[in-house]
Amino acid sequence: MGTCDIRTAAPEDLPALIRSLGQKHYFEDRLARQRRGDGILLVAWRHGEPIGDVYLWLERAEEPELTTHLPDAALLTHLEVLPAHRNRGIGSELMRAAEELLFSMEYKQVALGVGLDNLDACRLYERRGYVEWPHGNVPTTSVLYLPDGRRELRAELCRIMVRQLGQDRYEHRW
Repeated sequence: MGTCDIRTAAPEDLPALIRSLGQKHYFEDRLARQRRGDGILLVAWRHGEPIGDVYLWLERAEEPELTTHLPDAALLTHLEVLPAHRNRGIGSELMRAAEELLFSMEYKQVALGVGLDNLDACRLYERRGYVEWPHGNVPTTSVLYLPDGRRELRAELCRIMVRQLGQDRYEHRW
Protein backbone atom coordinates (compact mmCIF):
# COMPACT_ATOMS: atom_id res chain seq x y z
CA MET A 1 0.00 0.00 0.00
CA GLY A 2 1.64 3.23 -1.12
CA THR A 3 0.92 6.67 0.10
CA CYS A 4 0.31 9.72 -1.97
CA ASP A 5 0.04 13.46 -1.50
CA ILE A 6 -3.57 14.64 -1.25
CA ARG A 7 -4.40 18.30 -1.59
CA THR A 8 -7.09 20.66 -2.78
CA ALA A 9 -6.87 21.22 -6.52
CA ALA A 10 -5.74 24.64 -7.72
CA PRO A 11 -6.64 26.26 -11.06
CA GLU A 12 -3.10 25.68 -12.31
CA ASP A 13 -3.59 21.92 -11.80
CA LEU A 14 -6.14 21.74 -14.63
CA PRO A 15 -3.67 20.73 -17.40
CA ALA A 16 -2.26 17.88 -15.26
CA LEU A 17 -5.75 16.72 -14.27
CA ILE A 18 -6.83 16.58 -17.91
CA ARG A 19 -3.61 14.87 -19.00
CA SER A 20 -3.88 12.14 -16.34
CA LEU A 21 -7.59 11.76 -15.71
CA GLY A 22 -9.22 13.23 -18.82
CA GLN A 23 -12.67 14.74 -18.27
CA LYS A 24 -11.72 18.32 -19.19
CA HIS A 25 -15.22 19.73 -18.79
CA TYR A 26 -15.82 17.92 -15.50
CA PHE A 27 -12.69 19.36 -13.92
CA GLU A 28 -13.39 22.83 -15.33
CA ASP A 29 -16.85 22.67 -13.75
CA ARG A 30 -15.60 21.43 -10.38
CA LEU A 31 -12.85 24.05 -10.20
CA ALA A 32 -15.44 26.74 -11.01
CA ARG A 33 -17.71 25.42 -8.24
CA GLN A 34 -14.74 25.36 -5.87
CA ARG A 35 -13.95 29.03 -6.68
CA ARG A 36 -17.55 29.90 -5.73
CA GLY A 37 -17.25 28.01 -2.45
CA ASP A 38 -19.73 25.32 -3.51
CA GLY A 39 -17.35 22.40 -3.07
CA ILE A 40 -13.80 21.17 -2.80
CA LEU A 41 -11.90 19.05 -5.30
CA LEU A 42 -9.31 16.87 -3.58
CA VAL A 43 -6.67 15.25 -5.76
CA ALA A 44 -4.27 12.40 -4.98
CA TRP A 45 -0.81 12.98 -6.47
CA ARG A 46 2.07 10.56 -6.90
CA HIS A 47 5.38 11.67 -8.38
CA GLY A 48 3.81 14.96 -9.48
CA GLU A 49 0.94 13.35 -11.41
CA PRO A 50 -2.74 13.12 -10.41
CA ILE A 51 -3.82 9.53 -9.82
CA GLY A 52 -7.25 10.04 -8.28
CA ASP A 53 -9.76 12.54 -6.98
CA VAL A 54 -12.92 13.05 -4.99
CA TYR A 55 -15.28 16.01 -4.96
CA LEU A 56 -16.84 17.31 -1.75
CA TRP A 57 -20.26 18.68 -2.68
CA LEU A 58 -21.09 21.48 -0.23
CA GLU A 59 -24.13 22.84 -2.07
CA ARG A 60 -27.67 21.82 -1.21
CA ALA A 61 -28.28 18.28 -2.46
CA GLU A 62 -30.19 18.01 -5.72
CA GLU A 63 -32.24 15.01 -4.58
CA PRO A 64 -35.27 15.90 -2.41
CA GLU A 65 -34.79 12.76 -0.30
CA LEU A 66 -31.34 13.96 0.72
CA THR A 67 -32.48 17.49 1.53
CA THR A 68 -35.26 16.03 3.68
CA HIS A 69 -33.25 13.43 5.62
CA LEU A 70 -29.71 14.89 5.46
CA PRO A 71 -30.17 18.66 5.11
CA ASP A 72 -26.79 19.57 6.61
CA ALA A 73 -24.63 16.73 5.30
CA ALA A 74 -21.81 17.19 2.84
CA LEU A 75 -21.75 14.76 -0.07
CA LEU A 76 -18.79 12.87 -1.49
CA THR A 77 -19.06 12.49 -5.24
CA HIS A 78 -16.95 11.25 -8.12
CA LEU A 79 -14.40 9.20 -6.17
CA GLU A 80 -12.02 7.80 -8.75
CA VAL A 81 -8.55 6.26 -8.85
CA LEU A 82 -6.70 5.45 -12.05
CA PRO A 83 -6.82 1.70 -12.79
CA ALA A 84 -3.06 1.23 -12.39
CA HIS A 85 -3.28 2.59 -8.82
CA ARG A 86 -6.39 0.80 -7.58
CA ASN A 87 -6.40 -1.63 -4.67
CA ARG A 88 -3.49 0.18 -3.05
CA GLY A 89 -5.42 2.25 -0.49
CA ILE A 90 -5.60 5.44 -2.57
CA GLY A 91 -9.41 5.54 -2.48
CA SER A 92 -9.31 5.10 1.29
CA GLU A 93 -6.70 7.87 1.61
CA LEU A 94 -8.87 10.22 -0.47
CA MET A 95 -11.89 9.44 1.69
CA ARG A 96 -9.94 9.88 4.92
CA ALA A 97 -8.65 13.27 3.75
CA ALA A 98 -12.17 14.32 2.72
CA GLU A 99 -13.67 13.23 6.04
CA GLU A 100 -10.98 14.99 8.08
CA LEU A 101 -11.39 18.19 6.08
CA LEU A 102 -15.19 18.11 6.46
CA PHE A 103 -14.89 17.46 10.20
CA SER A 104 -12.52 20.43 10.52
CA MET A 105 -15.21 22.49 8.74
CA GLU A 106 -17.67 21.35 11.46
CA TYR A 107 -19.74 19.00 9.32
CA LYS A 108 -21.32 16.29 11.47
CA GLN A 109 -22.00 13.75 8.73
CA VAL A 110 -21.12 12.91 5.17
CA ALA A 111 -23.13 10.95 2.65
CA LEU A 112 -22.63 9.44 -0.78
CA GLY A 113 -24.64 7.61 -3.37
CA VAL A 114 -23.42 4.40 -4.92
CA GLY A 115 -24.91 2.49 -7.84
CA LEU A 116 -26.70 -0.69 -6.82
CA ASP A 117 -24.32 -2.83 -8.89
CA ASN A 118 -21.10 -1.26 -7.59
CA LEU A 119 -20.31 -3.81 -4.89
CA ASP A 120 -16.57 -3.03 -4.77
CA ALA A 121 -17.33 0.58 -3.88
CA CYS A 122 -19.87 -0.52 -1.25
CA ARG A 123 -17.23 -2.68 0.42
CA LEU A 124 -14.78 0.24 0.47
CA TYR A 125 -17.37 2.53 2.04
CA GLU A 126 -18.39 -0.06 4.62
CA ARG A 127 -14.72 -0.52 5.61
CA ARG A 128 -14.61 3.25 6.12
CA GLY A 129 -17.58 3.07 8.51
CA TYR A 130 -20.39 4.09 6.17
CA VAL A 131 -23.79 2.50 6.67
CA GLU A 132 -26.74 2.36 4.33
CA TRP A 133 -29.46 4.74 5.41
CA PRO A 134 -32.94 3.40 6.28
CA HIS A 135 -34.88 5.46 3.72
CA GLY A 136 -34.44 3.23 0.68
CA ASN A 137 -32.74 3.75 -2.65
CA VAL A 138 -32.79 7.16 -4.31
CA PRO A 139 -33.13 8.00 -7.99
CA THR A 140 -30.25 10.26 -8.95
CA THR A 141 -28.85 11.72 -12.11
CA SER A 142 -25.25 11.21 -13.08
CA VAL A 143 -23.62 13.62 -15.49
CA LEU A 144 -21.35 12.38 -18.24
CA TYR A 145 -19.15 15.17 -19.59
CA LEU A 146 -18.64 14.57 -23.29
CA PRO A 147 -15.39 15.54 -25.08
CA ASP A 148 -17.16 18.28 -27.03
CA GLY A 149 -18.31 20.00 -23.83
CA ARG A 150 -21.89 18.75 -23.85
CA ARG A 151 -23.28 17.02 -20.80
CA GLU A 152 -25.30 13.83 -20.93
CA LEU A 153 -27.63 13.15 -18.00
CA ARG A 154 -28.19 9.54 -16.99
CA ALA A 155 -30.71 8.28 -14.47
CA GLU A 156 -29.23 6.02 -11.82
CA LEU A 157 -30.75 4.37 -8.77
CA CYS A 158 -28.38 4.63 -5.82
CA ARG A 159 -28.12 3.36 -2.31
CA ILE A 160 -27.24 6.16 0.10
CA MET A 161 -24.50 5.54 2.61
CA VAL A 162 -23.79 7.83 5.55
CA ARG A 163 -20.98 8.26 8.03
CA GLN A 164 -21.07 10.27 11.21
CA LEU A 165 -17.92 12.38 11.46
CA GLY A 166 -15.91 12.66 14.64
CA GLN A 167 -17.06 9.32 16.02
CA ASP A 168 -15.54 5.89 15.97
CA ARG A 169 -16.03 4.71 12.40
CA TYR A 170 -18.20 1.77 13.45
CA GLU A 171 -20.52 3.72 15.72
CA HIS A 172 -23.76 4.84 14.14
CA ARG A 173 -27.18 5.88 15.38
CA TRP A 174 -30.15 6.83 13.21
